[in-house]
Amino acid sequence: MKVIVAGGTGLIGKPLTKKLAAEGHQVIILSRGSNRPPDLLDHIEIATWDARTGEGWSHLLEGADAIVNLAGSNLSGGRWTDERKQLIRQSRLDAGKAIVDGVRSSGHVPELLVQASGINYYGHREHSYSEESDPPGTDFLARVCVEWEQSTQEIESLGTRRIIIRSGPVLNLQEGALPPLAMPFYLFAGGRTGKGTQGISWVHIEDEVNAIRFLLHQSDLSGPFNICSPRPVSNQEFANTIGKVMNRPSFFPVPQAVMRTALGEVADTILLGQYAIPKRLESAGFTFEYPLLEDALRNLLSGESRVPGTKLFRRGVSMAARMLMP
Repeated sequence: MKVIVAGGTGLIGKPLTKKLAAEGHQVIILSRGSNRPPDLLDHIEIATWDARTGEGWSHLLEGADAIVNLAGSNLSGGRWTDERKQLIRQSRLDAGKAIVDGVRSSGHVPELLVQASGINYYGHREHSYSEESDPPGTDFLARVCVEWEQSTQEIESLGTRRIIIRSGPVLNLQEGALPPLAMPFYLFAGGRTGKGTQGISWVHIEDEVNAIRFLLHQSDLSGPFNICSPRPVSNQEFANTIGKVMNRPSFFPVPQAVMRTALGEVADTILLGQYAIPKRLESAGFTFEYPLLEDALRNLLSGESRVPGTKLFRRGVSMAARMLMP
C-alpha cells in the first residue's frame, strides 16, 4: 500500500508512519519543514508542501492508495490569543483545502482519505456519553472540528471514500496530554483540576496508531469514528489513577479560577470535557490493547524515573510554559 501522510512528523504521525513503513508499506510524509527528522526511518520519503495548495507534491499521488491528513497547528502551542486561535483554525482548513486541490489536479484519485478531527467535536458534556451520531457542540474547538471535517468533504465527489477520526487526548511520553498532567505529581502536588467531574476520553498512543492502521485496511467503512478508550474517566479518576501508578498523593486540587487566570481560554481543554465512546470502531471489530487507564499508565510510565528533572518532567514543564506564553 502506498500511503501519503500529511502531518507525519507530529504526535500521531511519527509513530504511525514508522509502523506502516515497518510493515512494508510505501510511506510519503508531507511536511512544511525541509529538514528531515533524525529519527525518521531511511525508507520513509519526506516531501515539502505549503499546506495550502497541491503545488509541488500532487504528482506523488500517482499510485497512492490512501491519504492520512493529520496536519494542523498544535493546540497547546501557546496561550489562545485571537491570533493563536486563528492559526489553530486556519492551519487545519488550509491543509484540508490542499489535500482536495492535490487530488483534483493530480488526475489520480486515491481510494481512501483518513481525515483527522477530535472528540472536541461534541462540545462539553458532563452527563452523557458522546457517540458518532451525536450533533456537534458550539464552543470554539467544536466549531473548529466541524470546519476541519468539512475541509475535505469535496474529495468524496471526486470518488474517494472518506473516514473521519475523532481522537481523544493521546497519552504519549513525548507530547500530548500526559507530560503536563503528570508533571505536578513529580512534585507531590498532583490532584484534580477544577470540579474533577469533567470527562477525559483518553487513548493510549499505541491504540491510536493501531486504530488508524485498522481503518486503513477496511474497504467498506466510511464516516466518523471516535478513537478513544471505551472506558473514559473523570478528571478526578485520572488524577487518582496517575497518583496510584506514580505512588504519589492526588489530593491537591487546582481551582478553576487559578487555571483560568494562568491559562486563559485554553484552560477549557482541561476544565471542561466530554465522555466519548468508540461505538463504531468497536462495532467494526477493533480491539483496544489498553482499554483501562491504569494499564495504559503503567505501560507508559513503567520505565520512567519518579525523580523531578527527568525527561517526562521536563517535557511537562516545557509544555506548561508554552501554554502560559502568548
